[in-house]
Amino acid sequence: MNKIIFSVFLLVASFTTQAQLTKTLAEEQIKLVMKFQESNWNRGNIPGYMKGYWNSDSLLFIGTKGPTYGYNQTLINYLKSYPTPEKMGQLKFDFLKIEILSDTQAFVAGKWHVKRNVDDLGGHFTLLWKKIDGEWKIVVDHSS
Repeated sequence: MNKIIFSVFLLVASFTTQAQLTKTLAEEQIKLVMKFQESNWNRGNIPGYMKGYWNSDSLLFIGTKGPTYGYNQTLINYLKSYPTPEKMGQLKFDFLKIEILSDTQAFVAGKWHVKRNVDDLGGHFTLLWKKIDGEWKIVVDHSS
């Protein structure tokens, strides 16, 4: 009987460890995408920055001007708002919370800060991520 209980305990511990490793891997992958976004932004590469977003008409970006639907319109808005590397400045993300909701969905909350020569910008964000075709992508971005 003790062998059965011990075997069940090992099995449960194995699943728990595997689930934690999966969550940790997902968190690291999401952080890596956001570091890639920072790097592209800081080089003045908005199309590269946008690779972290879901390339779909269903992408939802909510900013100070309200909701924007679709990848292309979000890209156009970024290009209009930040037409030069000087306007873009240097971007830094700080994570407040990363919660892996499932194997294919995650929630991220944090702060963003843009340092520019003339002024600085900053605010908070909440992001809904989905794993699409094996890659983590932002499907909803609410930034203020």
